[in-house]
Amino acid sequence: MIIPKLRSPIVLVHGLLGFDRVQIGGTTLFNYFPGIPELMRAANNRVLIPSLTPTAGIEQRAKELKDFINKNSPGEPVHIFAHSMGGLDSRYMISRLDMGRQVLTLTTIGTPHRGTSFADWGVGRFERLLKPFLATIGMPLQGFYDLRRENCKTFNEKVLDVPSVRYFSVVGKHDGHFLHLEWLLPYNIVSKQEGENDGIVSIASANYGEVCDQWEGDHIRLVNWYHPAAHYRGLVTDPADRYGALLRRLSDLGY
Repeated sequence: MIIPKLRSPIVLVHGLLGFDRVQIGGTTLFNYFPGIPELMRAANNRVLIPSLTPTAGIEQRAKELKDFINKNSPGEPVHIFAHSMGGLDSRYMISRLDMGRQVLTLTTIGTPHRGTSFADWGVGRFERLLKPFLATIGMPLQGFYDLRRENCKTFNEKVLDVPSVRYFSVVGKHDGHFLHLEWLLPYNIVSKQEGENDGIVSIASANYGEVCDQWEGDHIRLVNWYHPAAHYRGLVTDPADRYGALLRRLSDLGY
């Protein structure tokens, strides 16, 4: 697929526990969106990747995102592609931090717009373990609370869409076979309470605005993380096909 060049910069926003890249010295070993910035830049798109506090709450991360955009693309319109919790950060920033005039489109990918039952199940059980550990490294816990379904219900009542912004979403679906071990427990919990999901976010929760597509794979395959079982089953998809189609949609709309 030929990747189009958009008229405005693209911002890629990571989710909870995320990062922009892992480096040793000046060498990048891994980035959160492997291969995706490169294919976008190959078409001469300008791509910006913020590094938000991994476990902070939506409000704090949204402020960090706004500061990043204002610093790196001041006054310039942007398109946002946000994975997982990054979509909630972006929605809050657009709606509550007066960024609707600068954001042209928001495409969320596997974002728990209505929360996830795994957060409901897990926060209470893991709080005693997580809180002291995160405190020792100076990390907050609020991000985990913000993904509970009741909290997201309140979020959706207060964080309203801005009419001038186009909202798109991609949902993920996994059949439960050959999941990463870390996804087995959340997949089963979410399956029982919410139905089809990507290992942590249900299709119903990820559906928001104009739905672009449903992608097969677990939550991190949506952003092109490697999984040997996916190769074994022939489920590997070229990120150029998936993300190229998202850019093509925006290009065809005149962006």
